[in-house]
Amino acid sequence: QQFKETSGSVAFVFIMAIFVMFDNNLRTALGKIVGYGLEPIWGFDGSFPVVSLFITGAFMTTLSIVVRHFFTDYVKQARSQKIMSAFNKEMQAARKENNTYKLKKMLELQPKMMEESMKQTTTQMKLMPVTMLIIIPIFAWLAVFVGNLESAVITVPWSNFADLKETYVLPAWVLLHSLISVPFGQLLSRGLRYYSFKKRLNELKAEGQ
Repeated sequence: QQFKETSGSVAFVFIMAIFVMFDNNLRTALGKIVGYGLEPIWGFDGSFPVVSLFITGAFMTTLSIVVRHFFTDYVKQARSQKIMSAFNKEMQAARKENNTYKLKKMLELQPKMMEESMKQTTTQMKLMPVTMLIIIPIFAWLAVFVGNLESAVITVPWSNFADLKETYVLPAWVLLHSLISVPFGQLLSRGLRYYSFKKRLNELKAEGQ
């Protein structure tokens, strides 16, 4: 039941995202509203679009990952993944060996194992609508921001005349935003995970003294 409710919330947010993506009037209206807050901070009057994209990408990625960080037990998550991986290996071995007794026992345990794994998935899915509700309006502002640029031509390593308004499967500004935010997000996520594990290890050492 809880998983169904969470799935419903995620579906609602994705439908809203699709409306914003394809409805130009809605996207523009939403982007202008958000722009009243973001434009004066890092819009730079459109003079440095790449810097604006970098800051916005870093901001959205940080916000999304930090929200997930405070609601994720990395130690429990890692333990659950290790147990599930070991369980699957044992089940495969039992099938190869044709060990029907062991396979029967493991199949009886499988629903409980899947339930534990589902709890981790449900927790992540619960956070998705929250982060999407923040990210969608900011993306709408980026679309308006780039669309209003007098000159969206920038220099990149492979070209001196790359237009952010051009479309290559996706708009160029979206590709550049992803190029910035994805590596940054990976580094931040790994850093927070490392911090959580180190903190937990220090706590265990303190308990053992």
